[in-house]
Amino acid sequence: MKLCIDIEKRLGDFSLKLKTEISGERVGIFGASGSGKSTLVHLIAGLIKPYAGEIYLDDTCLFSSRKKIDLSPEKRRISIVFQQATLFPHLGVKSNLLYGYKRCRPSERRIRPEAIIEVLNLGHLVGRGVGKLSGGEKQRVALGRAVLANPRLLVMDEPLSALDDSLRYQIIPYLRSVSAEFGIPCLFISHSLTEMQLMTERVLVVRDGRLAGISTPDELARTGMATNPRGYLNLLRLDGATQKDGLFHYPWGNGHLIISEGRTGEESLFELSSRDIILFKQHPEAISARNLLECRVAELFDSDGRKGVVLESGGKTLVAEIVRSAAEELGIAPGTMLFAAIKASAFRRVS
Repeated sequence: MKLCIDIEKRLGDFSLKLKTEISGERVGIFGASGSGKSTLVHLIAGLIKPYAGEIYLDDTCLFSSRKKIDLSPEKRRISIVFQQATLFPHLGVKSNLLYGYKRCRPSERRIRPEAIIEVLNLGHLVGRGVGKLSGGEKQRVALGRAVLANPRLLVMDEPLSALDDSLRYQIIPYLRSVSAEFGIPCLFISHSLTEMQLMTERVLVVRDGRLAGISTPDELARTGMATNPRGYLNLLRLDGATQKDGLFHYPWGNGHLIISEGRTGEESLFELSSRDIILFKQHPEAISARNLLECRVAELFDSDGRKGVVLESGGKTLVAEIVRSAAEELGIAPGTMLFAAIKASAFRRVS
């Protein structure tokens, strides 16, 4: 997908003026509430009209004030999954799923209903009414309906913000599966940096209706490490745990990570804050933390007066955070060998 935007729009006291070009199969739009993310999405989808400018999706002109082009939303073939699962209350799950599918041309029907029902695990729901669905189930049905419209672009406008943490991380694997399984480019909008890290490859950052920059999710996480209340969040997908003395031992790098809240038999996703990693230049004599990892410093980066230390062990990496003076006192540089101590309780299992 290649998206070219050069538009202006005023809504009351708020103005959006943005010019950019971005490519990728999983692109994010990131910014605080009120920054203009949803306005930008509505302009791309044709739900509102720019004051002036142009919007191109690949080689198709969606809007041009100069050329007098303004394709209707249905001709743009862009599906949107909103913050709230806006299902049709008078239709059952199956009818909701097939709503867009029945309205697209037979020649455009690349995705079969059976395939999306299987990928999103909706088989046990197709006979139900939408009033009997949980919040997570509603979002999966809304996603299935959007995909079955066989769009050229799938837009997800804060699709997880109305869900609690447990549901949010249950839905994310389904979102990723849809993008990978059916090859539909995805535009993912959120103010959550964690969601950007899990869902996107490139990120367009919007602030006060203007373009603040384009980066990768990791670059964005590094830049905001010092100001984020939780620092840099290491996201770890771990599998193959064994249990001993009430703790879970996961293979990682050249050794194991010992975690207090895990599970055996299936992959889990964990968060670990950069601020929960303590660094030692030499092996400590005694320590209460269950994890003591010998790592090589692969890289250092700056974040508003703090130093990010990228630690490597057996091809795996973690980011630790320290103040600049500590980095100087410890003589930390790329190639330095360090010991990283982490409490077993510092890891937060999110799925």
